[in-house]
Amino acid sequence: QVQLVESGGALVPPGGSLRLSCAASGSIFSFYRMGWYRQAPGKQRELVATIHSGGTTDYTGSVKGRFSISRDNAKNTVYLQMNSLKPEDTAVYYCNGAAISGDSWGQGTQVTVSS
Repeated sequence: QVQLVESGGALVPPGGSLRLSCAASGSIFSFYRMGWYRQAPGKQRELVATIHSGGTTDYTGSVKGRFSISRDNAKNTVYLQMNSLKPEDTAVYYCNGAAISGDSWGQGTQVTVSS
């Protein structure tokens, strides 16, 4: 099974930017869709953004226009560029790979937006 490892989480002030990375141990084409989820304390995990193998992207409403998901097939890496960060974006961010055989998840990376 392809393993996923996230990185890039940090403490940033409101209005700041971060880029999260999700590195796969194998080809990301083994997944028909990859995405980023997040879970804030006391809340359910929610879908943030997805990118399909063909390149189609989708975003949850609260991040549209601020976040951008992309993929580098040569590096087997998926990115989440986050701009204009808000305190409500604070959460653990998880990378997900969806395959016919089942989903793969990373261990998560903490993003904290605070002054």
